[in-house]
Amino acid sequence: MEETAPLFLDILLILGGGILAGTLFKRIGLGTVLGYLFAGIVLGPVTRVIDSGQGEILHIGELGVVFLLFIIGLELKLSRLWALRRQIFGLGLAQVLLTGAVLAGLLMLLPIGWRAASVIGFGLALSSTAFALQLLEESGSLNTRFGQASFSVLLFQDLAIVPLLAVLPLLAPGAGAEAATGIDPMEVAKSFGALALLILAGRYLINPFFRVLANAGAREVMIAAALFVVLASALLMGLAGFSMAMGSFIAGVLLAESSYRHELEANIDPFRGLLLGLFFIAVGLSLDIEVIRTNWWIILLGAPALMAVKAAILYPLCRLFGETHANALRTSLVLPQGGEFAFVLFSAASASAIFDGAVGSLLVSVVTLSMALTPLTAYLGRRLTEEEDDEGEQLEEDFEGAGSDILMIGFSRFGQMAAQVLLSSGLEMTILDSSAERIKTAGRFGFRIYFGSGLRREVLEAAGIRQAKIVAVCTNKPEVTNQIVELVRSEFPNVQLFVRSYDRNHSLLLRERGVAFEIRETLESALRFGGETLSELGFETAQVREIVEDVRKRDAERLALQQARGLGAGGSVFAPNKATPEPLVKPRSGKDGGDGGGPSKARRPRGQKPRSLRGPEETPANAATAD
Repeated sequence: MEETAPLFLDILLILGGGILAGTLFKRIGLGTVLGYLFAGIVLGPVTRVIDSGQGEILHIGELGVVFLLFIIGLELKLSRLWALRRQIFGLGLAQVLLTGAVLAGLLMLLPIGWRAASVIGFGLALSSTAFALQLLEESGSLNTRFGQASFSVLLFQDLAIVPLLAVLPLLAPGAGAEAATGIDPMEVAKSFGALALLILAGRYLINPFFRVLANAGAREVMIAAALFVVLASALLMGLAGFSMAMGSFIAGVLLAESSYRHELEANIDPFRGLLLGLFFIAVGLSLDIEVIRTNWWIILLGAPALMAVKAAILYPLCRLFGETHANALRTSLVLPQGGEFAFVLFSAASASAIFDGAVGSLLVSVVTLSMALTPLTAYLGRRLTEEEDDEGEQLEEDFEGAGSDILMIGFSRFGQMAAQVLLSSGLEMTILDSSAERIKTAGRFGFRIYFGSGLRREVLEAAGIRQAKIVAVCTNKPEVTNQIVELVRSEFPNVQLFVRSYDRNHSLLLRERGVAFEIRETLESALRFGGETLSELGFETAQVREIVEDVRKRDAERLALQQARGLGAGGSVFAPNKATPEPLVKPRSGKDGGDGGGPSKARRPRGQKPRSLRGPEETPANAATAD
């Protein structure tokens, strides 16, 4: 017990520091990642509360990156990866080569030698996968076009670490001709054999494996199996010479088509979050405070200079590969930092005597500071492109899992309340919306919404309209609603249409189009508002209910009469014939004891029948209202 007490104390300090700093930094808008880095710096170099075991903690924390890439892989089908091939092997390759060459060229101006300059330059060209993806996830931007571009660059950078590590022995001093004899064919065969083994296991073994476990019904066994699959695939790729993160990513992609994908993600996600936090705390713990104190000016100048160079190179590359100004700017400002794989590369280079340990500590400090500054640059990117994003940020269309009895089109305030009623009954729904911001917001609250326009036939097909029993059109604008109704009526005539209408004339037009149900967006709320007002004025509950129901009935009868007379028909979709606004109940005149339309000055006693219920004679049968 005495031997394990210091270990338990360190664990408690790390967890406590991470909780406090992560919560504080999240509340002030700087993100949990920066909080974890701050906690590590305070616990390690500043206070020296934890002064041993940073290396072991860092290695354990690196599993967070492994789990993160596994979950990202689960979200990507092979078809989607193929669709991103231009960004991955075009934009990603160009970014690594050009940024690495520029940084290496600049570093050659210093007296460190071309070998060290090359390793440092290409190491600093890599960005932080864990850091950037967490920022994208927290902002709900991972599936936007700029998020996909950022992910593509990060994915290629993760692949690039393999050849960068492989070339280090060739650059080591004194390696000579023996190091340059070439690549061992057996090692190459072993690497690609391991990759083939992982692909075959993912396609033919893992699904049956999880099916057997699921039939057993033991949840803890499923969690253990999920961890086993991730760690085994990562270890296999690590032994084969690839990065462990690449192995877990490939395993995730191979399981993206699996019916157990969602359960795997739910089981892995808590470990991913905890270990990622541990990774960033360990980065803070590993800093050499003496190197920072001696070379603080180099760190303060070097980190912003690194970020400026990387952003200045990435922006025009994004534009060259077809990204908009807003997407290119946001991508360049979310990926200017150094990355966690730079720590691995610099550690290996230091071990190979390409540069000494002091230079390695200095580089780690520069990378860490660049990470710490990234939330600020990412925020700057959002602010600079805010207007352009509002005008039409685009998400990737992905309709995997779409299709249910109810297809809702439009998820603004009306659709959100209607969806709450339907979901509370336990029904499955497919929700379609064309606003990227609404989809990102709803996603934070657990709604699964598909991006796409209800004005496109192929989108409706992909969203499962042919298997839907009811299509609920809850869009904001009447003209958009009309176009959707026309499209559904002409292409999918067997579907029942429930539609939100704008006003009385819109309701009449929708009835002419043959919708199964329509309701004006303000009708029920206005009736409820009037009823509550009567209650406050002393009317009994039964009277209020009777009055409100009478007005509702009169309104329905008036609509039916106006529909029969064709008041909503004969015009165009955007300019129908208008119903003449007239009241359902005649206002009280001065002769009736009122003041010409205002409320009567004499309060009606309780129990007296409301005037609107005394008889039909006071309301013309052909009167109309337009709300």
